[in-house]
Amino acid sequence: MAATTAGAIKARLETLGFGVPVFRDGPREGQAEPFIVVQEGLPAARDLRASGDFGDPDATIEIAETVVVDLVQQARVKTGARTTKVTERYGLAEAIAHALHGCTLPDHPARVTAVTVQDIDRIPIEENRVRHSITVQIRRALLAAEVTPA
Repeated sequence: MAATTAGAIKARLETLGFGVPVFRDGPREGQAEPFIVVQEGLPAARDLRASGDFGDPDATIEIAETVVVDLVQQARVKTGARTTKVTERYGLAEAIAHALHGCTLPDHPARVTAVTVQDIDRIPIEENRVRHSITVQIRRALLAAEVTPA
């Protein structure tokens, strides 16, 4: 079982057979493309559509948590003096989004009620790389361990 939302998303993506390594918060040094990075520590707020009250110690508090899944790929490779070949796997970001949208993240330590993909952005970055940034919202129970000081 994963300890965090990012860990649960990482576990889900690793089971899908995309052939792309998945990391939390950043790739290992020298990692070749393509790779996926799950960014956590983004906004989480009380889910106003759900029940629960921060003042009731027995209530289950539902939150809406935002996570970003980045797919980083090499855009193209030089094949000759004036020619290149596309190496970017078109449709891979959409396949990742499709696999996440609607799943329940069974490896998450909290009860997850919904996973919704909000958008996919394609962002060219330096050195012949491209990043697809997939914004995902997870609606889930807030665990007591997340708010209780150790």
